[in-house]
Amino acid sequence: MSFTLHDLGAENYEFNANVWTWKATLEVVKSLDIVSEGTVRQMSYNATGVKLSEDDAHAVGEKIRDVILPKLEPNKRMFADLSVTDAPDDMQLHRDDDEQWKNYSVSYESLKEFSEFCLKSKGFQVF
Repeated sequence: MSFTLHDLGAENYEFNANVWTWKATLEVVKSLDIVSEGTVRQMSYNATGVKLSEDDAHAVGEKIRDVILPKLEPNKRMFADLSVTDAPDDMQLHRDDDEQWKNYSVSYESLKEFSEFCLKSKGFQVF
């Protein structure tokens, strides 16, 4: 499953994420306390068409750039529980209930790209 974020101001400006990184990205967004919990929940389902305003998108982009990325640093990634690791993704599908959290992480590079998308967008819609 994948997610495509469409800029509300430019027809061909998009951001793409797979479910494995998007779930962790949404936990980061949720932790920033900018977007309502209901909106974050809607953003976790693809093709809902939920929209994020330009002001909220810019606020999310700024917080990720200024608060999250300095904690993460290049060559590190963040899990959905917001813990940080420098261990590379082993690309293994963790099926055990106790280890399923290991399936969801987002890299510094991906969060930086998402932050830049948010800052340049006029708001976005999730598909």
